[in-house]
Amino acid sequence: MAIAESCVDAVVMEMVAVYCGGLYAAKPELAARRIEAIGFQVGHQLSERYTMERPRFSDHLEAIKFICKDFWSELFKKQIDNLKTNHRGTFVLQDNRFRWLTCVSLDPYTENTDSTENDSAALGDTAAQTTTMLLYFPCGLIRGALTNLGIPCSVSADMSNLPAYLVCSMPVTIIDSLPKSASPVLVPMEAWTIIFGYYRSVLPSTHLSTFFWFCGSTIRSAFMLFLDYF
Repeated sequence: MAIAESCVDAVVMEMVAVYCGGLYAAKPELAARRIEAIGFQVGHQLSERYTMERPRFSDHLEAIKFICKDFWSELFKKQIDNLKTNHRGTFVLQDNRFRWLTCVSLDPYTENTDSTENDSAALGDTAAQTTTMLLYFPCGLIRGALTNLGIPCSVSADMSNLPAYLVCSMPVTIIDSLPKSASPVLVPMEAWTIIFGYYRSVLPSTHLSTFFWFCGSTIRSAFMLFLDYF
């Protein structure tokens, strides 16, 4: 198990290094979006796997608690240390010793005792940038997992204490309503009622489950594309 965790840590660090130092070295904002998008896809699929045999969550708080306990435990073998909310759709998840931050050299003075002050400052800036980029991945994990549970949200990372500490705080803001500009994308309920009624009358009962599965997959894919666009 320890070997598997080390491999995952190495893959995540290498991904951040490739996007930040290689592919998008001159475009850190684009690199951050790519890393967050990868985390979104991974989180979406893991959430589907971990909730396969669970009943549907009744509210946002239950889904957030699932992320803090079961989902986080599956990924990091520990639960979120602290959960706060303002009871208005914003939750703050805090991990007091985030494992992936331990993979980053956070203290520039430990790298080389003979380094000058300018060299130490440069090392500190590099560590801070790497840490900042690294946190986009777990933000994507949480956003993807919650999106799969039917909860569109925005997730960010509180980087005010970085890179000095290993504490990772991630505010999660629930998006209760979609932008008005997106309304043409959504199919009216009346139209779906007509479609379902028609196919229910012409298709054998053995084919209905396949049809409903196709419709659900299509709606979910369209919704994911819509979220990625905005």
